[in-house]
Amino acid sequence: MSVFDQLVGQQRVVDTLRRAASDPAAMTHAWLFTGPPGSGRSVAARTFAAALQCERAPAAPEVVGCGECQPCRLVMGGSHPDVRIVDTDQTFIKVDEARELVLEAQARPSLGRWRVVIVEDADRLNDFSANTLLKSLEEPTARTVWMLCAPSLEDVLVTIRSRCRHVRLGTPPTAAVADLLIERDGIDPSMAHYAARAGQSHIGIAKRLATDEHARARRREITSIPVTLTSLGDALRSAQDLVDEAGEGAKATSADHAEEQRQELLTQLGADPSARTQPPSVRAHLRRLDDRLKAEAKRQQHDSIDAALTDLASVYRDALLVSTGASVDLVNASEPEQIATLARSFTAEQLLGALETIGEARQRLIANGAPLLVLEAMMIGLLLPRG
Repeated sequence: MSVFDQLVGQQRVVDTLRRAASDPAAMTHAWLFTGPPGSGRSVAARTFAAALQCERAPAAPEVVGCGECQPCRLVMGGSHPDVRIVDTDQTFIKVDEARELVLEAQARPSLGRWRVVIVEDADRLNDFSANTLLKSLEEPTARTVWMLCAPSLEDVLVTIRSRCRHVRLGTPPTAAVADLLIERDGIDPSMAHYAARAGQSHIGIAKRLATDEHARARRREITSIPVTLTSLGDALRSAQDLVDEAGEGAKATSADHAEEQRQELLTQLGADPSARTQPPSVRAHLRRLDDRLKAEAKRQQHDSIDAALTDLASVYRDALLVSTGASVDLVNASEPEQIATLARSFTAEQLLGALETIGEARQRLIANGAPLLVLEAMMIGLLLPRG
């Protein structure tokens, strides 16, 4: 099975990457992968990295990225020594981390044919960290390849994107995502098609919906919110529920991770994990760890809220399609009564306004707005029209 088989519905992209991995004339030192959530930006970068390291590539270009040789398996497993993958949980990639990447990119490959640096969240490079990478992108070290991933070109500084070859991924077809869940994960066909549709072709979300009843129940709660917004109190309660659920989820996810990170740090420092107090130097390291973990938890909460807003927007989108009579498949086809109620309650213009209100809330969250205040304002803006 080729590593490129994981790029669902992206044949044009696969052809481009295969050609670059097997033909030096088609290769360049910096790539920028963009596409909507779930399109497979980071998957494209990883599969391309595997193809570049594939031991069969020089002798048999037609099977580049075979998925069977040791280099391919190491890259896809995230353990190849010459492939660095940056996947941050923080709001921004800091300058210090960018400097480390630049230094690492200057080293020659130790095992493979290329040294590859993959930045999965290039949109989280701020002005300072992005400028730190510029010189490495302008004057790359031989046999070093940069691969940056972001939702769109506009999410990356122009100085960065102008130095990269752009590869745009599209949203994969729902049927292709469903087929992947059926063939790869053994999901029941009816569940796979529901999950692919409800997940809006986002492979990771679709798999979670197909395998996790709690995730499906939570999504049903979120998509039922629009028809309950009949008063100010309803709006405020719904906002609080979203914030509380996101906070609880982030807390549950981070608790075990935090303790694991703490124990690992103490071991690395040669400290006694069971000691009631630690030396000043150890305490300083622990404080920095706590700050990083708090930033990660905050990012998880924001990501959880953003996912909820995506589900919420899908309901208004479906109602708009029904209202205008568009012959397009509904994301929430399993909730026809709810969609019909919204389509009757709002005009098409009001439904467009609701989508804009949700979009504004997402932008305010990205700008570090207080989640509860942002969501309260949004929910008030989504109240059902009176009469």
